[in-house]
Amino acid sequence: MREDVDEDLAVTSYATAQRPGDRAFQCDATAVYTTPDGTRAYVLLDGVGDTPAVRSWTRTAARRLARAAAEHADAEAGLRAEYDHYVADPARTAGHGLPCAAAVVAAHVPGGLFSVAWSGDARAYLLLDGHLRLLTEDHNARRACDGDRNLITACLGEARSDEETEQIWGHPAIEYLRGPARPGWLLLASDGAYEPHEDAGHDLAGYLTGDPHAAAERLVDDAVRRAHELSDPYADNASVLVARITC
Repeated sequence: MREDVDEDLAVTSYATAQRPGDRAFQCDATAVYTTPDGTRAYVLLDGVGDTPAVRSWTRTAARRLARAAAEHADAEAGLRAEYDHYVADPARTAGHGLPCAAAVVAAHVPGGLFSVAWSGDARAYLLLDGHLRLLTEDHNARRACDGDRNLITACLGEARSDEETEQIWGHPAIEYLRGPARPGWLLLASDGAYEPHEDAGHDLAGYLTGDPHAAAERLVDDAVRRAHELSDPYADNASVLVARITC
């Protein structure tokens, strides 16, 4: 399900697509929010777990994060505000196992900055001048200690600080980058969308052309198909958000 906040916007510059894969519930969520001055935030969350409670929480959290990032006009500021919001919940500090999600958010200020922030292993890619660049670094045990890539080491909803996370895993709870906005294609993807392509040695750049809706649909359809073709044929929730970024 696409979680768009911009209900009145003619959606021609971005699109999302999702497939449940072999899970019982679709626990990924996307959201887009645009402020009156044209600042827009794009969000993708990959919920941890496979329950209706995780699905509901992730959808709400995605909408909150999109609005926060757009209103702050900065991905890192928005993600940090929402991260701190959940940290302030005493039940999370007490370790009650409340829902959480890998999070990635991009914010575009027309004529200004483009920023990306993340906590978890959801990814952001940017296609510029024909070259696809991975903007994020996975927050998982493979990066931290050459361990299990399915063990995420930070996420939205976690109660650890940057310092605590860095002490344990070697990276902060939230990472980010900023730079001038340039025309290109943005891709946000859950691990269920990018891992099957990566494992098959397939370049994602080929999807970032033409109509964003068609591009997004092809990417997730092929992710599920490739997952089923692998030696361990399990397809996770696959979700992407594809957007044309203009200055």
